Amino acid sequence: MVSEQAKVAVFGAGMIGIYVGGLLARDADVALIGRPSMLDALADGVRLTDVDGLDETISGFTRTADPAALAGADLVLVTVKSMQTADAAAAIAAHAPPGALIISLQNGVSNPDVLRAALPGRTVLAGMVPFNVAQRGPAHFHRGTGGGLVVEDSPALAPFEPLIGRSFPLTKSSNIVGVQWGKLLVNLNNAVNALSGVSLAEQLRQRDYRRSWALSVAEGLKLVEAAGITPVDAIAMPLKLMPQIMSLPDALYGYVMAAAGGGKVRVDPHARSSMADDLARGRPTEVDYLQGEVVRLAQRLGRKAPVSARMVQLVKAAEQGAPPIPAKALYAELKAAKRG
Repeated sequence: MVSEQAKVAVFGAGMIGIYVGGLLARDADVALIGRPSMLDALADGVRLTDVDGLDETISGFTRTADPAALAGADLVLVTVKSMQTADAAAAIAAHAPPGALIISLQNGVSNPDVLRAALPGRTVLAGMVPFNVAQRGPAHFHRGTGGGLVVEDSPALAPFEPLIGRSFPLTKSSNIVGVQWGKLLVNLNNAVNALSGVSLAEQLRQRDYRRSWALSVAEGLKLVEAAGITPVDAIAMPLKLMPQIMSLPDALYGYVMAAAGGGKVRVDPHARSSMADDLARGRPTEVDYLQGEVVRLAQRLGRKAPVSARMVQLVKAAEQGAPPIPAKALYAELKAAKRG
């Protein structure tokens, strides 16, 4: 049973976790569990801003690296990187109450299953965060794109719907696998943005970077449909039209996007992908859980995913210090990979 003021633990409080947990802290008892390098600067609160004009400083939450802060949680939001999911599950098993609801707000499609396998008897729901968050200062986090939260529909979610809904538009989905794959296909641009070395807005202004994304999405769409999965559009642009729209000449692309956005394109000029942030900080990326997931799906179907496979190689090289790749060169690399 949920107490009058829900206790929420955000496990793996990076940029997404701090932003989500920070907003929830206006109405809940929130513990942000993460690296001191991220949380120490929040001693006097966290400033949260967004592309829609929000500018609020929030305090009163707990900051800690100790997973024992999971004790007593009614709701656990898992926001660790995909490669850390097994460790997160072990911490939850050791410290969180058996009745706590667990929601994965992670990239990729396999993390909820990893959590369920490691946490038998507990309720684990898949969720999806469509927006981008950038760190603009040690204690300043900015949502640079639009969107609310999508969570797998379940009766277990009902006690928390008012809390979440006060901070985010909340959509409950009966096709969460389709939601996850739809977001993953969009997130294939994370690697393109990371390899570009420029902001998301600047990357999207360059046709060959967009066409690189288009090749990735087109490849992924064919495989997802072959697997019998119905992907759900994660952004306003329909997935099935993305390869064509992204491949348009710059002027026509800008016109289409402005028309679709009602006169404004909702991409903050400072936004960049989480993978770009990981490269900038010298950390391993999640490419194995994005493009790598497409490659594994192709293998299960007895097919190939040469564009995604090449992107994995290029990002791995960037992790080892390879420089950014200009748009024309990246598109040429991916076209060559597709041709075989």
